[in-house]
Amino acid sequence: GLFVWHLKNTGIRQIPCQFVHLCRVANNRLITFQYFNFLKRMYVTQYNKDLSQRAKPKSDSVASPFRELQQLDQEKKVIHKIRPILPVHQPLSETSSRNVLREVKSAAETEDSVTPVRAESKEDKEWKEMKLRLDDLPGILARLSKIKLTALVVSTASAGFAMAPVPFDLTCFLLASLGTGLASCAANSINQFFEVPFDSNMNRTKNRPLVRGQISPLLAVCFAASCGVPGIALLTLGVNPLTGALGAFNIFLYTCCYTPMKRMSIANTWVGAVVGAIPPVMGWTAATGSLDAGALLLGGILYSWQFPHFNALSWGLREDYSRGGYCMMSVTHPGLCRRVALRHCLALIGLSTMAPVLDITTWTFPVVSLPINLYISYLGFRFYRDADRSSSRKLFFCSLWHLPMLLLVMFTCKKSFLEKEDKGDLLGESHGRAMEIRLP
Repeated sequence: GLFVWHLKNTGIRQIPCQFVHLCRVANNRLITFQYFNFLKRMYVTQYNKDLSQRAKPKSDSVASPFRELQQLDQEKKVIHKIRPILPVHQPLSETSSRNVLREVKSAAETEDSVTPVRAESKEDKEWKEMKLRLDDLPGILARLSKIKLTALVVSTASAGFAMAPVPFDLTCFLLASLGTGLASCAANSINQFFEVPFDSNMNRTKNRPLVRGQISPLLAVCFAASCGVPGIALLTLGVNPLTGALGAFNIFLYTCCYTPMKRMSIANTWVGAVVGAIPPVMGWTAATGSLDAGALLLGGILYSWQFPHFNALSWGLREDYSRGGYCMMSVTHPGLCRRVALRHCLALIGLSTMAPVLDITTWTFPVVSLPINLYISYLGFRFYRDADRSSSRKLFFCSLWHLPMLLLVMFTCKKSFLEKEDKGDLLGESHGRAMEIRLP
């Protein structure tokens, strides 16, 4: 019994010693395995001096005959030798440390000898501060105000002024055109100020001035205020209060209603069509000082024209709109997008027929405008049937020349002011004669 008790005590005492011994053995084996890998790598790098990594330029898959004539400078081959990996638990000796320093110096020399082409590419990828120069400021402000869209707005307002049945007043025309243009510049600048994070995700708008940081947001807001306040003041004080109220309402509708609705509902297209229909109404009210049936007809023509124009444009930009987070008919309701475009193409025929009925033009206008209205209706039907990029592109480019031609034909077929005065005099004389006959 005493012998068994002695064996048990000695076994319990030796258990910690055996555990420590096993840990040492495992650690020695691990170090031996790492040191073996280190020796193998040292052997490969020291005894095989030709082993290296060479960066070869990527060859073109298909050589173009035009590129064969242009011989570009070939990139230099940079050779980076594989440096040995030092052991984890092994102290560095003097010779090994000297070798490591030599290899680091040689690697630095090879990095310095890289071609300037790669250095330029690295510099291009770095962030740089955009410096604003006064020479570039007019072009930047023109892109901020969407100068092409502003020119279209001013031209439609001028068409409304020219179609009004009153004598032409040059001073009023210039003031109305300048005020409408300034109001449009202000609305477009505020629109770009609000849509910077969304425009940066779209290929079509990623190069806008605020997205690229060419101007500061404060400068954009100051430019919008310097355009909007004088523009509304010109329309209100220089033309008439009705035109100024329409201009202010249009800025509010474009910036505060249409811009946020683009990310909420497809109803933004209808709101945007109202925004585009107001400028010709402003031109009419600037000339007459009142809202007549002719002003509403011109606004209706511009309202219907914008649906085939914008729906065809948005059809080719569906990827961009979905990437930017905009809720457009072409993205969420493609069938409705095609149907609405076709409906308003046909509506242009009916609106053109209403012009002589409202005594704005002669009956020549619906006849002369019928071919161009039928052609855009045909392209609208092709877009509705095919629903591809080709049909949408044809409808969009047709809308670009359709509106100026339609307004030009409408102006040439306009009833003159003298004819309306003569007609009014005749009606007044006949009414007077009837009153005389009725009197005893």
